[in-house]
Amino acid sequence: MLGRMTERDDPPASPAASTDRPKDTPRDEVSVTHHSVTLNGRTLAYTVTAGTMVLNDEAHAKDGESEGVKPRARVFFVAYALDGAPDPRTRPVTFSFNGGPGSSSVWLHLGVLGPRRVVMGDAGALTGPPYDLTDNDFTLLTESDLVFIDPVSTGYSRVTEGEKPGDFHGFGRDIESVGDFIRLWVSRAGRWLSPKFLIGESYGTTRAAGLSGYLQQRHGLFLNGIMLVSSILDFSTVDFTPGHDLPYVVHLPTQAATAWYHGALDGDRTLAAVLAEAEAFADGEYAAALHLGARLDDTRRAEVARTYARLSGLSEDFILRSDLRVTLARFRKELLRGRGVTVGRLDSRFTGLDRDSGGAEPSDDPSMTAILGSYTAAMNHYVRVELGFESDLPYEILTGRVRPWSYKEFENKHVRVSDTLREAMHQNQHLKVFVASGYYDFATPYHATRHTLDHLALHGSLRGNVRVAYYEAGHMMYVHQPSLAALADDLRTFLAWAVER
Repeated sequence: MLGRMTERDDPPASPAASTDRPKDTPRDEVSVTHHSVTLNGRTLAYTVTAGTMVLNDEAHAKDGESEGVKPRARVFFVAYALDGAPDPRTRPVTFSFNGGPGSSSVWLHLGVLGPRRVVMGDAGALTGPPYDLTDNDFTLLTESDLVFIDPVSTGYSRVTEGEKPGDFHGFGRDIESVGDFIRLWVSRAGRWLSPKFLIGESYGTTRAAGLSGYLQQRHGLFLNGIMLVSSILDFSTVDFTPGHDLPYVVHLPTQAATAWYHGALDGDRTLAAVLAEAEAFADGEYAAALHLGARLDDTRRAEVARTYARLSGLSEDFILRSDLRVTLARFRKELLRGRGVTVGRLDSRFTGLDRDSGGAEPSDDPSMTAILGSYTAAMNHYVRVELGFESDLPYEILTGRVRPWSYKEFENKHVRVSDTLREAMHQNQHLKVFVASGYYDFATPYHATRHTLDHLALHGSLRGNVRVAYYEAGHMMYVHQPSLAALADDLRTFLAWAVER
């Protein structure tokens, strides 16, 4: 049971405390509250600091500006510290963010890591509005202090007056601003000698890999571990550009898992058996067939289509008419067309209804709409009512205002940050990595992540520094209760392993 706020401190009693500045200079605004939660008979007392920290930018400062720096943005964060914790030098701190780009940190925050968790049900058994919060028996606060970061233009994070939001809406500037926030928070909290971790989800894993290099090279801040949830480090794995066959190969096992879940496959096979066969087919016969292109003879083409159909639940005719290359959008629309429903992108266990059941592509992602309302309601309530931070700004859960998002650093190439992660691990050979994937995730398919890790070019002596885990759920695998429990156990085990001497 959560102990409601027992005391509210007046700012600036927090790591985000501001120094003396002119009155017209943007200042940090925080709310500090105290709570307790009882988990499995153990009572945890903890302090939460919720608010905005002003980011100053020396590189963009003008002559004569206060302290030689230019205030650029207010970054919203929620930080949890366990009361009475041991020496900070042994107590880890974990920095968390989600992806998008354009997503706040709400999903990992209220889905798995924080001491409060959204109640929304699961695929086929959603609770519906109004929604609720409950104590999170799986919170990582038992093992680590937690800091949730909303990148600029998400959550309550905004640029300061006169600044351009678009200056932060890109791969490089996003990593710089989040990395500079982490450096500043660590300094103010006196946590330079603490074990330090990052956890990102989806595009947040792209950001985390980029940060592994930026924090080391720019700030000399070396991490103990990085946790990648629903990972994408190489965008070529999800780019269905004509002439590029890799995405078809790495998506096929997720198609098989989805067809199995919805009962679209013949026979009585286990998920493990279906996935084993699908992976072998995708990496072998199917990949070879796609590579041949027009050189593939009709007999072999028919054989490949037959096996593909048996594993995917699609018809041989549809697969042949698609030239053996069924895009994600087509699969999501076609698999259950006979039932009049589509399957989700983030989590293919979820199904949805389209206006045009005869169309070529789904009209939306039913897995996204299924969870958006519950997390939005819960976060808006939680921040103001339980954490005492008041703002009339809209809390941007998942915003399109960050578009267009710049990838100018990659010119005309696919976005690829796996090289940055490898380099960081080569330079910091104590750095550990945990990778979590859901079998029903089409946004960042598990076999695509496996492909990226298999091509990381990590030195053989460091391959044991990477651990992977798979769950019978989708992108946000924690909405599935058994997967939530398994993921939480895996994260706790990883933290303990990564701080071993």
